[in-house]
Amino acid sequence: MSANSQFALFRTRRFLPFFWTQAFGALNDNIFKNALAALLVFQGSQMGGLNTDQVVNLSAMVFILPFFLFSALFGQFADKYEKSMQIRRIKLFEVVIMITATLGFWLNNLPLLLTVLFMLGFQSTIFGPIKYGILPQVLDKRELVGGNALVEMGTFVAILAGTIAGPQLAGIEANWPVWVSLAALVVAVMGYLFSRGIPEANAVAPDLKINWNIFTETWNNIRFINENQTVLNSVLGISWFWFFGATVLVQIPSYSQNVLGGDEDLMSGLLAMFIIGISTGSLLCEKLSGRQVEIGLVPFGTIGLTLFAADLYFASPAVPIEGVTLGSFLADSANWRIIADLLLIGAFGGFYIVPLYALVQQRSEASHRSRVIAGNNILNALFMVVAAIFAMLMLGRAGFTIPELFLATAVLNALVAIYIFTLVPEFLLRFLMWILIHTIYRVRARGLENIPEEGPVIVAANHVSFVDPLIIGGMVRRPINFVMYYRIYQIPLLRFFFKASKAIPIASRTEDPDVLGEAYRRSDAVLEAGDILGIFPEGQITRDGEIQAFKKGIDRILADQPVPVIPIALCNLWGSLFSRRDPLLKRRPYKLWSLIEIRVGKAIPPEEATAERLEAEIRALRGADR
Repeated sequence: MSANSQFALFRTRRFLPFFWTQAFGALNDNIFKNALAALLVFQGSQMGGLNTDQVVNLSAMVFILPFFLFSALFGQFADKYEKSMQIRRIKLFEVVIMITATLGFWLNNLPLLLTVLFMLGFQSTIFGPIKYGILPQVLDKRELVGGNALVEMGTFVAILAGTIAGPQLAGIEANWPVWVSLAALVVAVMGYLFSRGIPEANAVAPDLKINWNIFTETWNNIRFINENQTVLNSVLGISWFWFFGATVLVQIPSYSQNVLGGDEDLMSGLLAMFIIGISTGSLLCEKLSGRQVEIGLVPFGTIGLTLFAADLYFASPAVPIEGVTLGSFLADSANWRIIADLLLIGAFGGFYIVPLYALVQQRSEASHRSRVIAGNNILNALFMVVAAIFAMLMLGRAGFTIPELFLATAVLNALVAIYIFTLVPEFLLRFLMWILIHTIYRVRARGLENIPEEGPVIVAANHVSFVDPLIIGGMVRRPINFVMYYRIYQIPLLRFFFKASKAIPIASRTEDPDVLGEAYRRSDAVLEAGDILGIFPEGQITRDGEIQAFKKGIDRILADQPVPVIPIALCNLWGSLFSRRDPLLKRRPYKLWSLIEIRVGKAIPPEEATAERLEAEIRALRGADR
């Protein structure tokens, strides 16, 4: 197992006991939830005159409701107290809940079983802020994406196991569901035993005074989220994912029976496809993001969610079928499209959700990170409750079929994505950068560690092609404000993207002194704000592949804002489609998928950084590799 692999975390005590604790918790939730769903759907249980589709959605809403009501209260506990002791107490509470579930099954008391479902949601509400709040305390920044991916994978594999085991245990012939109760008790005890191995995770806000008013504290949590625009956007994106996921996933039992004509085995198989997909997508995130938080995967995930949820509608049979077993379903190749859709919805869901969770953890203040997570859980719960109501209304009053509900959700996802990416174009821009460096080229970077994780800095590079800013911006995870020639900035179809990326148009003094003055003013403002300014000191794209003489603009910027300057050499780009080797009409897609390289040098102190020194550093970094 490579030391650089996310799986190396399994060798550490700071991660392994926690991983199994949270996985057993998810397993228990889903053994109970899916056993109850199977009993409701396949044994024809009725409640208050509701049909089985509505009962399943009501059960989902009961489980989610505590997140909405109590997340704010217990987010404070997660920040105020040491986390490992809280986890052990939560796991003991789970044992008590499973004893209550045993009583409910034995008495065949549906209201008591729904109460148990509410208690499980309550327990998860307490655990949620700790679960995501503890990871940044025990993992470093380069482990955060991998750690989140493993947690998501473990959670969904546990969901898969519980999804399969719950209905199977419920289907064993017995006077009452004794095997469900026994399994749930054993899993609860196992979770507690693993929790005893979790090392201490100190309180981050020990002096915090608990606010017992859940309404005002809910507002406080939302306020914490709103302090950072990136965190707010990420939380809203996560919440929308849970609306989408809840709408689709909760329907699978009824879809299996009422649309595909299947039994408990088919239900388990279809849920397994979704969960295998999301686990695979989550694990691939670290590889695709280069062990960094890559928000460019979020639009990629959104596109896949929309396409394959819509295709699930078209792949579903127009007329309900009867008497289908899992074996007969798999034997019919026409059904493989449904299987592929569920797998890919899950995979693209993983691409979508893992970077957003990691971004929230990375950008939240440590002193109230768990309360930010609690606020996230509140919004998630709100969106999932709305999803349950939405599904009940669409399937009930509106008369939609389940495949039609999938299609409506896919259309909504597309509309929400368009709105979000218009409102926050950074996600879309990162996606374009990610596509460029993973499809058109293969990019290798050396020396990225020379770029500081915070603080003002200038990055300066040789200018080889029109896509240089995208390549550099795609490899450097911090946002970069690039200075660019004003005539290119004003191209109508591209201006939206340049403006959204906060590019700074510049002109020479002879062309437009006002544009030049505004460019210097905005460059100063970027550095004053502690951000990265990107420049190409040659002033134009090379026409012969050689580095041109650097202009003196860098000296003017450093005179007002003395900050470190990072030299970057772009190598092996000359001659590509986006370079100026050939006239525009004669260009061919040369060097597609070829290996290009970014070489990042050591920071030059501001007192030593001149145009001449910078040019010499970049020439040395590039060498003969045009």
